Amino acid sequence: METLTTTEELAAFCERAARAPYVTIDTEFLRERTYYAKLCLVQLALPGDGDTEGPAVLVDPLADDLSWAPLYELFRNESVVKVFHAARQDLEIFFTEGSVFPEPLFDTQVAAMVCGFGEQVGYETLVRKIAKTSLDKTSRFTDWSRRPLSDAQKSYALADVTHLRAIYEYLAADLERTGRAKWLREELGVLTDPETYIVHPSEAWKRVKTRTNSGKFLVVVQELARFREGYAQSRNIPRNRVFKDDALLELASTKPQNLNDLSRSRLLLREARRGEIAEGIIEAVKTALEADPKDYPKVPKIDAKLQVNPALADLLRVLLKAKSEKAGVAQKLIATSADLDAIAAGRRDVAALRGWREEVFGNDALRLCAGEIALAARGSSVEVVPL
Repeated sequence: METLTTTEELAAFCERAARAPYVTIDTEFLRERTYYAKLCLVQLALPGDGDTEGPAVLVDPLADDLSWAPLYELFRNESVVKVFHAARQDLEIFFTEGSVFPEPLFDTQVAAMVCGFGEQVGYETLVRKIAKTSLDKTSRFTDWSRRPLSDAQKSYALADVTHLRAIYEYLAADLERTGRAKWLREELGVLTDPETYIVHPSEAWKRVKTRTNSGKFLVVVQELARFREGYAQSRNIPRNRVFKDDALLELASTKPQNLNDLSRSRLLLREARRGEIAEGIIEAVKTALEADPKDYPKVPKIDAKLQVNPALADLLRVLLKAKSEKAGVAQKLIATSADLDAIAAGRRDVAALRGWREEVFGNDALRLCAGEIALAARGSSVEVVPL
């Protein structure tokens, strides 16, 4: 089990990878004590030649003499497919560290949904069903930042990329056979969009669940969430270490304007009642109270004129189930329950009515809404009947 610890070693492997059709990639990281994930290990594997298994290596990000430049160069090499499973967190790490996305990208979890393996299918399931083997899970919960790594940890980590080769080859062939490769490319677009990973402090309030739409209350939530997010990002600590959502909502309600007011909080951590955090809270409340009402944040409202037709929504659910089974694609990948309600309410700006979803489901969904088709039971299946 080879572990690369220098830039030269990584560059040599990446030069070899540049001549391969694809490379499988995974990471191990910690995030419990930081805002940004701490990268602890990168695993890479190349396809084999005939009966010879391709090389697989570990790369140690904690080594002193290591630059990621060779890997980022490989990421930009469009002749090599970069294969991940459930890539979102891995891509966030590389985008945060190097402002780079691997292109072209293949995510086996998304591909498996397109190929009919169900919703959010796990790597272990794909290993069992496609690679016809099992995973040793004993090292699943481990501290990847500790050195040295044990042989068991290394074997566990490498399995995340060695079995991925067989899974990728199977799914890629299936997508090519069914003509659904373009479906996958549509789905992966969001994963290579920088906005997927950038959290703007000014937008952080939208993540806080409140039970009121009052602008006067929400503007305080907005300013407190803005301060908390910016503080957490600048110190690289989890936002809940600054103060939790329940404390934020309490502060938005009590609107403390000095340290004495702040001391009465029931939910605020002791560390947040003094120093920079306390000063930031008071300043955030002050800014909110001075805000012009026309600048208050507003919760997006669904057009009141659009009312869901429950009978039509139920018919759309039956249609979705039938279409999903016929196409062999997970229902939630085609349309969510909210999508169906929106269509039944008359909205047409819905993802289920665009792209490959339009072909699989959207066209007939609109025909159903227009009364142009009906649904009929044929034994155990449901069929579309033109009217």
